[in-house]
Amino acid sequence: MSGLELFAAVLGVIAVWLTVKQNPWCWPIGLVMVLLYSWVFYEVKLYSDMLLQLIYAVLQLYGWWQWTRPGHTRPVRQVTRLEPRPVAFCLAVGAVASLALGAAMATWTDAAQPWLDAALTAFSLVAQVWMAQKRVQCWTLWIVLDVIFVGLFLYKGLYLTAALYALFTLIAVQGLREWRRDPALAPA
Repeated sequence: MSGLELFAAVLGVIAVWLTVKQNPWCWPIGLVMVLLYSWVFYEVKLYSDMLLQLIYAVLQLYGWWQWTRPGHTRPVRQVTRLEPRPVAFCLAVGAVASLALGAAMATWTDAAQPWLDAALTAFSLVAQVWMAQKRVQCWTLWIVLDVIFVGLFLYKGLYLTAALYALFTLIAVQGLREWRRDPALAPA
């Protein structure tokens, strides 16, 4: 464990907790966290995760804009639920991206876990976009992904990051509960 990993982990907890509370400060704090984690993952040869963090940096800016953009009739973006067809489409895109990225990482890099890392990366992007759009389904996907991430990080000896993702899992469960109770969310 490095001081950089510890600092990034602390920022991660703060950012995800603020997301549960629908506080837009989750995005700039998350931006700093993902930039730090890109370096941590580079050092342990989890290249897909490193790339994921860099893409997250762009998505942090997108999320901040989505949650705070002026000029709409509502002051902030509301929690919504995706219909089954867009959910299935997004998950299919995640599966195709997983296969493409996994093949690239297995062929052209010395990635430690090219296929698993690629799948986690692709589906994390789906979850992150859903989160930026305040789709309640983001939390269910995060729960599944975070549990798998815990195992990967334990395998790679990133014990603090594994603990962080275990905590993310618990926070995601709370996020799912809170967002389901959001008054803006129409009953399914």
